[in-house]
Amino acid sequence: MDEFKVWEDLSKIPADPPVMRNLCNKCKRPSVVCWCSALPPQRLNPRSTVILLQHPAEEKRCLRTAPMLQLGLAENKCLIFKGKKFPQPKHENLENILSQPNTILLYPSKTAIDIRELVKNKSVESYNLVLLDGTWPQAKAIYASSSILHNIKQVKLITSGISSYIIRTQPTEGCLSTLETAAEALSQLEDNPLYKEQLIEPLHMLCRYQLENGAVTHQSKEFLLKTQMYPKLIGKRLSRLLRSTNENVLNPI
Repeated sequence: MDEFKVWEDLSKIPADPPVMRNLCNKCKRPSVVCWCSALPPQRLNPRSTVILLQHPAEEKRCLRTAPMLQLGLAENKCLIFKGKKFPQPKHENLENILSQPNTILLYPSKTAIDIRELVKNKSVESYNLVLLDGTWPQAKAIYASSSILHNIKQVKLITSGISSYIIRTQPTEGCLSTLETAAEALSQLEDNPLYKEQLIEPLHMLCRYQLENGAVTHQSKEFLLKTQMYPKLIGKRLSRLLRSTNENVLNPI
């Protein structure tokens, strides 16, 4: 009988561990590290809509910026579709969105034009702004596997801004997080700096908290490679390229 009692007790143990900390209902982060108080006082309502094509691995990151963007914009002004290839049957209405004439893809291809050129075109009032959410290799893989993206007008951001996401290593000095990229693009499309000013405040709050609790600021991967501080081995081709760049800087023509 004792054996049956033991098994009965074991069967009552929940399969999932209990939630140890209270979570914010909005951002789903522990209440002590919630950044919702830094969101815009009122959710911003641009004419354009942001479409995030998000790599599945991005959802597992603890310090993501996509939720900040989604909560900072009005409902249905930031749509997130997850996958490695787009569109798929599970992506409701995405193919229709990607096929619209006012859909643009923020991707630095050779044919991409400065996004500010679109602002001069007064005939289009709003855009579907498509962003690839993931690391640079993940974004390139999504683009390569999603042929529909190749037919969309491609735009690029030309900005001298440096990322505020200082607790995460960026590939190069000019790289921005998903949140910062969308905020900058919306500010230019809407001709309103409010988007850039208010949308990235949660990121500032997140970084401040992390730095106050042991995190350190990160230089870009480009900077670390050039100064031979990057801990990982790099390929011979990239090594030669960086060495050539450094030589040209030290010995200008």
